[in-house]
Amino acid sequence: MCTGVRFADEDGNMYLGRNLDWSFSYGEKIVVTPRGYQAPVAFNATVADPKPVMGVGIIVEGMPMYFDCANDEGLAVAGLNFPGYAQYADAPVDGTVNVAAYELPFWIARSFSTVDQVEEALKNVTVVGKQVNEQYPVSLLNWIVGDGKRSIVIEAMADGIHVHHDGVDVLANQPTFDWHAENLRNYLSMDPRIPEPVKWGTQELSAWGSGSGMRGIPGDYSSPSRFVRAAYTNAHYPAQKTEESNVSRLFHTLDSAAMGDGCALMSNGLYEKTIYTSGFSAKTNTYYKNTYEDPAIKSYRMADFDLEGVELQTAE
Repeated sequence: MCTGVRFADEDGNMYLGRNLDWSFSYGEKIVVTPRGYQAPVAFNATVADPKPVMGVGIIVEGMPMYFDCANDEGLAVAGLNFPGYAQYADAPVDGTVNVAAYELPFWIARSFSTVDQVEEALKNVTVVGKQVNEQYPVSLLNWIVGDGKRSIVIEAMADGIHVHHDGVDVLANQPTFDWHAENLRNYLSMDPRIPEPVKWGTQELSAWGSGSGMRGIPGDYSSPSRFVRAAYTNAHYPAQKTEESNVSRLFHTLDSAAMGDGCALMSNGLYEKTIYTSGFSAKTNTYYKNTYEDPAIKSYRMADFDLEGVELQTAE
């Protein structure tokens, strides 16, 4: 499972990040695709004026397979697990832009500058369930896409592509986004303030202390609960001014939905945990990342890579 969040600072600079929760790592690393790299295309989703892209992923047969990524114009995207709901076309559809599911984050970051542009383009897109090769099955995903103004959620389902305006700037996993948004109404009374004392009969009751107004926020690792916790934290975290404090905000918000080892057993007999947390700052065009084993946050500036070259670049 996974959780994603987005917010903007007071100057409109976007910060978008995600937890990748799973039982093992795929050997993912920072991957930079410069403007001049000729990535293989599954169908017809070519890009006339490609943008340099940086993110976390793996490289398979020359294809940068991004789990999450961003471009130098402040647009970012992350793919999260969406089994039981995601459904792709079995074959390309004539008259549309056909994008393999594994291509979608890269194609979005490679092609567009704003969420508005992405939303318009999706009106003529078919997401196709094609494997990149026999080793990697088709991943069933949903996606959050953000810029400095807003975010959207993309769900490719049996009845087509659904695009949701994400007013809380949060995404988790199944069920559908509209269900998660409706479920938040169960938590309208949650408040960061300490409740005022009340009387029940002649008995005066007072809160034990700070955090009492949050009683009822779910604490388990299920997708609905993580969505609620991330949405609450993202909505109430105080606005920050500096790059350092906004990165701290991003990672602390994601930490509210992170998964610890030994608590959630998967069907494969392994425990799910937060393999890594990553985030992108559009203020400095910097990617940040830490892992379960190494919680120290590492930074990777786009400016430190050759963004005009013709070869993929990686960093640990």
